[in-house]
Amino acid sequence: MSVQPDTARALADAVLALGRSLRAVVFTSGETVIAPALTSVLFVLSTRGECRQNELAADLCVSQSSLSRQIAELVEAGYVSRTADPHDKRASRIQVSPTGFDILRETTERRAERLRAMLDGWSQEQALAAVTSLLQLNETFTASVQQRNGRAQISAPPQRES
Repeated sequence: MSVQPDTARALADAVLALGRSLRAVVFTSGETVIAPALTSVLFVLSTRGECRQNELAADLCVSQSSLSRQIAELVEAGYVSRTADPHDKRASRIQVSPTGFDILRETTERRAERLRAMLDGWSQEQALAAVTSLLQLNETFTASVQQRNGRAQISAPPQRES
């Protein structure tokens, strides 16, 4: 049985509200050393691995010019390294630097601890159910974008090693 129109509208509203709430929490928390948009670029690049900038722009669904400014900031700060593309001397490849991975790890740990405190009234089962639902929703959205564009790959942040 497919999802009813009212349920789809309620889910769309809930997803948009979650996005607004998440942005508010991240922006007001002071938990990031760098701007949240730059943190997002680092997360996606760390998941994707070394690539050309245009490939990352497609993954992020942003223009190459806006990503170019962000990458320049990340390179200048030492969080991303840029090397010549061995197959095309006009292009370069980018990857998260060791310092960038350190920033991502610290940011992830701070966010997880903050979220853990915010979820004080939740049970472990409720939290796991939320994770499962959000991962399934992300997979559905990603598959839809990939099918439509034939290229985009929106990824979940890398999992922290135990």
